[in-house]
Parts: sequence; C-alpha cells; structure tokens
Amino acid sequence: MKKISVICLFVMLALLRMWADDSIRVAPRPNILESMPGVEVIQDSAVALLLDGVMNGHREWVEIDGYRVQIYSSNQQQYAKAEALDLEAKLQDRVSHTIYVQYISPFWKVRIGDFRSYDEAKEYKRIFVQQYPNMVGDTYIVRDKIKVLQ
Repeated sequence: MKKISVICLFVMLALLRMWADDSIRVAPRPNILESMPGVEVIQDSAVALLLDGVMNGHREWVEIDGYRVQIYSSNQQQYAKAEALDLEAKLQDRVSHTIYVQYISPFWKVRIGDFRSYDEAKEYKRIFVQQYPNMVGDTYIVRDKIKVLQ
C-alpha cells in the first residue's frame, strides 16, 4: 500500500510540474545596451553569425586536424603540472586564443590556439615571441586536434 501511495504522489508531482511549466511565461529581457546612451558596440559580422548559430543550435563544435603553438613542455612530475597551470593563469587575460593545458604521458604541455593552417599558427607564433621573447626557445608549432564551429 505504501508503494502505491508513493507512486501516486510522484505522478501527481510530475503532472503538477508539467502544468506549472506550461502556465509560466517569461518576459524577454530588455537589451541593456539600449538603456545606456553613448555606448556603441562594434563587431565583425562573422561574430554575429557565429553567435546566432550557436544560440539557435545551428552550429556545433567539432574536432579536426590543425595546429597549435606549444609554449611549454616538461616531464618533471614534481613541478611540471604546477608550472603549466601557473603559465596558463598568467597568460589567460593576455592572449586572444584559447589556452590548453594537456597531460600527454609523461609530459605536461601548454598550447595556444586552434589554427586551421600552418601559416596561421606561424603568424601567431611570431606575434607571441615578440611579446614574450624569453620564451622563444620553448615555442614551436605542433599538429593537434583543434576545435572549430561547423
């Protein structure tokens, strides 16, 4: 008898939740930028297309063969993980591309970017080495699986 009562209670709660979800209507949020005079947003049209695709579910992230710029690699297990995470934290706000910290046995590696071509990666490496000349010896281009919107 207890089992039947518990099952009935769960069914009633599920039905109540479905009915409540149908009756609630959320008003659209006003665009905050419209209420801020003097603020102008300038963006490339490709950004708007990408955001629209992601928000409406038309695009998805896929992995393809590409290139990344590797800036750190070490197999000293006592220090390598901490150094890699520290480097990521220091560069997080300073680089315009995604930073990846990876453990590929036995090495901890820090790689930057999702470049489709070698030339793109080469150009970014050149810019990176100009900004951080002390890392020139540890910076090189590697083949990797990259994430892109498709």
